[in-house]
Amino acid sequence: MTPKRFYLTLVLLLATGCFAWADAITINHFIIKDNPFGQSQVAIVATDSADVVQENVNGIFTFAVNGFEQPLTFTKGVAFYSPKIEKSIFLYIRHNNDTGTHAKLYYVYKSNDKLLPLHIGWGWLLVIPLSLVLLGYLFKRFIIIAIIIFLIFIYFNHHSGLNLHTFFESILDGLKTMF
Repeated sequence: MTPKRFYLTLVLLLATGCFAWADAITINHFIIKDNPFGQSQVAIVATDSADVVQENVNGIFTFAVNGFEQPLTFTKGVAFYSPKIEKSIFLYIRHNNDTGTHAKLYYVYKSNDKLLPLHIGWGWLLVIPLSLVLLGYLFKRFIIIAIIIFLIFIYFNHHSGLNLHTFFESILDGLKTMF
């Protein structure tokens, strides 16, 4: 190999190395689990679309939990949400990255020292009030009962930390994912 060819090859390798970047690690799916190391705490787990843990996720990622921005440190795909959960509560968790906004609503049921996170799909938030309105419209005598059930539904949601803004924001995020 001639020196000119060697130097040309070296320059080409260095030039291509300047333009090659590693893929950025993004979190597009996540789930909530009971934190096995902390009592009354939850862990946020970065997963793929099949709920398999992405162990290559390491570093600090910003999440909004119930509207409050919080940096979470992920190690092997798991980050621990440090505030303790004293009673059953709704957790609306949102993450923004280059591919878009990813948000999920969970109801974390607390019994004794165990936490049971239940994912609530945006469709249920839309179906329950609409079905009460439909039943009230179809059965005129059911209007009072439907209004009472609807008020209990609103009180339960508000008492557990789900306000109207989060309620509608969760529905809108779900509708955005459809399109």
